[in-house]
Amino acid sequence: MGNDERLIAFYRGEGHDHKGRRLEDIWELPSFWLEHTHDYIQWLFPIPEMGRFNAFAPLLTLDVQAVFAKDALLRQHQQRSLDVMLDFFGLEREDHTITAQPDLSIQTHIWLKAGGHNHLRITRMIRSLALCHAPELARAFQQAVIDIGTQQGIVSETSVQFWRDAI
Repeated sequence: MGNDERLIAFYRGEGHDHKGRRLEDIWELPSFWLEHTHDYIQWLFPIPEMGRFNAFAPLLTLDVQAVFAKDALLRQHQQRSLDVMLDFFGLEREDHTITAQPDLSIQTHIWLKAGGHNHLRITRMIRSLALCHAPELARAFQQAVIDIGTQQGIVSETSVQFWRDAI
């Protein structure tokens, strides 16, 4: 099975990633796993460029982007992936509005610390949402992390610039 077919099958819930995990399996994993495992985000939020941490993840090609444009199920599944990651980040979504959960704090949500791999994850997520035909969600997520991160006074200007440049 080629790159495109693997990614589409995974996102339809009919296939698995390079370690045999199905999309639904990843949605059910605890926050500790999401924080300490680094090879799933490339499957949940594919982009056209290969990442440094998972050479086995398929790339987002123009053909796959076209399938996302036509297939509402793929977009719905990516929105569910977004919701899983938003919860992990201490955020929540209602339609196209993303806000902080009441318990959001730097002690429990490491992405609020300056730098780190979660800032790279956020950049990837914003870009993937935009490329997979969910530009409103991409902008909502982008604005939420910029606003919340800067309000907390912790997120660096470098991260903010990466998030702005992701779309």
